[in-house]
Amino acid sequence: MNPSDFPNAIAFAFEAVGGIGAAAKVCNRSYQALNKWRLAASLPRTDYTGETQYAMLLANAAEQKGNAFDAAWLLHASTPQKAAA
Repeated sequence: MNPSDFPNAIAFAFEAVGGIGAAAKVCNRSYQALNKWRLAASLPRTDYTGETQYAMLLANAAEQKGNAFDAAWLLHASTPQKAAA
């Protein structure tokens, strides 16, 4: 799997664990919640502030599937873009 084959890093991470449904189970969140992350191309704010560890959960699950990626890469690649003032 190559991240450049996907629209964004979140979509890649979800596919690496077996799809959005599998990712929802890994993160203990709803399919709809993860679909919002995918559309926004970003994890929730709480993952960037250290309150949650979704990137780590996804990286661990992907590694078990043989599609390893680094959680720090996912956080960096999916950092929310701030709008210009």
